[in-house]
Amino acid sequence: MTHFTIASFNIKNLIGAEQEYYQFQTYTQEEYAWKLDWVADQVLTMDADIVGFQEVFEEAALREVIEEADIRGEAYNAAVIPDASKRYHKKAIFRKLGYTPYRDAALAFAPNSNDTGVPGQRRPGVAILSRMGFAEDPEIIQDLDHPLTIPFRELTGEDAGHYTISRLSRPILKVRVPIGGQVVTVFCCHFKSKLGEYIKPPGAPFAPEADLTRYDPAGRAMGSLGSALRRMAEAWVLRRAILAELDMGRPVIALGDFNDGEHSVSSEIVAGEIPFINYAWMLRHNAQHEADRYSREEAKLITDAVDRVRLHSAEKLFVRKSMRDMVYTAAFGGVYESIDQIFLSRHFHPDYKKRIGEMKYFSTFNDHITDGSHPEAPYNKLASDHGQIMAHIRMGVEEG
Repeated sequence: MTHFTIASFNIKNLIGAEQEYYQFQTYTQEEYAWKLDWVADQVLTMDADIVGFQEVFEEAALREVIEEADIRGEAYNAAVIPDASKRYHKKAIFRKLGYTPYRDAALAFAPNSNDTGVPGQRRPGVAILSRMGFAEDPEIIQDLDHPLTIPFRELTGEDAGHYTISRLSRPILKVRVPIGGQVVTVFCCHFKSKLGEYIKPPGAPFAPEADLTRYDPAGRAMGSLGSALRRMAEAWVLRRAILAELDMGRPVIALGDFNDGEHSVSSEIVAGEIPFINYAWMLRHNAQHEADRYSREEAKLITDAVDRVRLHSAEKLFVRKSMRDMVYTAAFGGVYESIDQIFLSRHFHPDYKKRIGEMKYFSTFNDHITDGSHPEAPYNKLASDHGQIMAHIRMGVEEG
């Protein structure tokens, strides 16, 4: 049977030295060397077969990280893997010890359409690294062929306008990966952050809500509402792409930085509905009387239709398997939550009879995380403010 691991890693502002990515933010040569050192160590520690990266400004910097991880991994292999030159030769127990280099791996990078290259106004993209390569050319989803228009309606029935987006804040990267005789579609995303969207008046140097010396709580709340709308719209764009794959019968894994908790609306949009326990209890959509409910046959068809296109949280599958609930990938203001996710189609669910594989374990690398509101946290720009997550998946179905 084929085993593979798939991980999500928000790398936090990866760019070369002496380049102003956000206003007044750069790495010195020494800081970049430290950043490279830390990220390479994380890549080495995960040793994942597939990695989805977020916050990558430059492909060249990511390639440098991967090369450094390989140099270290190969040095570790030479030091610890037994061979005839070493006294201890019982090699069987060392199956998981060795690091597999990425020298023959494929790397897809999706630059951000919003990145003009202007110093201080850069915008990051995403990337996917795969030891198994890609079965097809990668696809980038960011500039929409047809703008997404979300209609609103007053509760009194009147038209309440609409919300439209024609470009995502960051790209969604789609690749097709050959694994164990199957081809799995992998999506990597990074949704809009929780930072408020404030509208700058014409001719003004900044939006009024940005001036914290004249704190405007209602205005800032409206900015949070705006960013939430954008994040949910971006989640729907990903959901649409996922459904297109599922409708073709393709297994799907969607991962990335959702910038929202595992129970958020954004996550629910991406994953799809959870089936109601018994649709035969519900009134029909066109009910004519109080007993006009869905039949048992209809209830089964509805449940099957919902399950077919539903994604499952790798984190929650791990909690179910281990009976533990301790996963978090970010901390701010005393709130510890998982805003980085890996979602699996039912092709990997243990209860699905036609599954092609199953997640056996889930790893979280968050020992570097400190509360982002701590006075020292803003200066820790050389590590990441996200934990990394990784799903361990076995392809095939065990007999018995």
